[in-house]
Amino acid sequence: MTETHPPYPVRVDASLDVPLSRWLWLVKWFLLIPHFVVLAFLWIAFPVLTVVAWFAILFTGRYPRALFDFDVGVLRWSWRVHYYGYAALGTDRYPPFTLADVPDYPARLDVPYPERLSRGLVLVKSWLLALPHWLVVALFAGGGLWISTSPADDVRWDDSWGAGGLVGLLVLVAAVVLLFTGRYPTPLYDFVLGMDRWVLRVAAYVALMTDRYPPFRMDLGGADPGSRPVGPHGPVPQPSAGTPPMAVRGHPGRQPWSGWSAGPVLAVVTGAVLLLAATGPIVGGAGLAWADTTQRQDGYVWSAADDLSTAGYALTTDDVTLDTAGEEWVVDEFVGDVRVETTAAEPATGVFVGVARSADVDRYLAGVEHGRVGDLGPDGGLGTTAEIRGGAPASLPVDEDFWVASVQGPGTQTLQWTPSDGDWTVVVMRADGSAGVDVDARAGVTVPALPWLWAGLLVLGGVLAVVGALLVALGVHRARSGPAGPVYPQYAPPPGPVAPPPPPRPAPADTPQVGTTPGSER
Repeated sequence: MTETHPPYPVRVDASLDVPLSRWLWLVKWFLLIPHFVVLAFLWIAFPVLTVVAWFAILFTGRYPRALFDFDVGVLRWSWRVHYYGYAALGTDRYPPFTLADVPDYPARLDVPYPERLSRGLVLVKSWLLALPHWLVVALFAGGGLWISTSPADDVRWDDSWGAGGLVGLLVLVAAVVLLFTGRYPTPLYDFVLGMDRWVLRVAAYVALMTDRYPPFRMDLGGADPGSRPVGPHGPVPQPSAGTPPMAVRGHPGRQPWSGWSAGPVLAVVTGAVLLLAATGPIVGGAGLAWADTTQRQDGYVWSAADDLSTAGYALTTDDVTLDTAGEEWVVDEFVGDVRVETTAAEPATGVFVGVARSADVDRYLAGVEHGRVGDLGPDGGLGTTAEIRGGAPASLPVDEDFWVASVQGPGTQTLQWTPSDGDWTVVVMRADGSAGVDVDARAGVTVPALPWLWAGLLVLGGVLAVVGALLVALGVHRARSGPAGPVYPQYAPPPGPVAPPPPPRPAPADTPQVGTTPGSER
């Protein structure tokens, strides 16, 4: 008899504890908080090392062994935590704090180290080839820790891939049954473990640990098919519920553990956090450098021009608050002078542009129909408007004396203003005070300190990136060159030489010998 399906290299084993506590699952979320804190940092390092491995595979065809051991260790640690927690509730034994394999723990994960990986396949397998599996994983797990991020327009970390999805729903059902009966329904357990195994296989494939495409099949139960050999006499009998997984014969056991002790792990995690922190200053500095070098005209950095209009009598900006606690040099250096440039849609229309304290503008436009410019637009312009109902203003804007700077006339009008502390609002109206304002507008600021600002951000980001990269490299080097840890025993001892059969015992004296007849010996 031959095996119908070849075993997948990502081996996920588990055994159900019998009995399980009826109530402990109610507080496991609290008991697991220390693990969630540690895993949050480990999962910061996980994608960083996977990206490093991506480049290593692309250029050498090999997954650096130290990085491979770390990533497998993170998956293994996470599997133990979620098996104890709300992805299975399969054990009441608290998970250990280690990246290493723990042979007698009820949940185990192992991935054999691949000596060679495809250099071309690494370009497409994590996103394109794995796309059908992403859809299945979304149904099973609902997104989360194994996947690490939500959709691209809202990148964030999550702490439990078992929260939501079919896994979370069925585990909740099992928890309720456990609470009232003290038993975990075996068919439900087998199905949950099949989904967990599917998610973990996809996670390892996406993390570049194997070139074998994950199978579209549900391998139910706690014992992975890769852990039970199938020979001429069929599958080896599996242990009953409650039997430790190390009793399963034929599992290849884990490979010798490299030097991922607390020191290298701490160095890698710290370096990954610094690398992640470096992206903010680098991206921000690059954006400011682009604005300073490409969008500056006549000493001003300009926004994109937007077509702003309202059926009311005025257009206003949201309040602009400047508070430097009397340190006016902050405004002078980091804001500088401001220009607001407006051009009427109809060149003959006279336009009024003024800036005043927000309280004065609010009193002037109280009860007046006008539009308010909201957030910046997607093109970097001034944004869109929200209409505020009301009537006509009581006076023309030019007749008011609260404006700190104003300009009016037909065609293009440019307001120049040197800001100071306070709440300020910019107002655009028709010079004759009539309704219907339609202008193209843009704003510019000098920002004298902008070159120093983006240069400082780039330097800060560069320093963080260099220190982070050095810490990651140091941790990987120490893990690779450090003393190997213990080699845990196989699930079953390897077969040794067959012992010779015991010699036959001599027959009693009164027993006839083979080939003789009674009395012939006389």
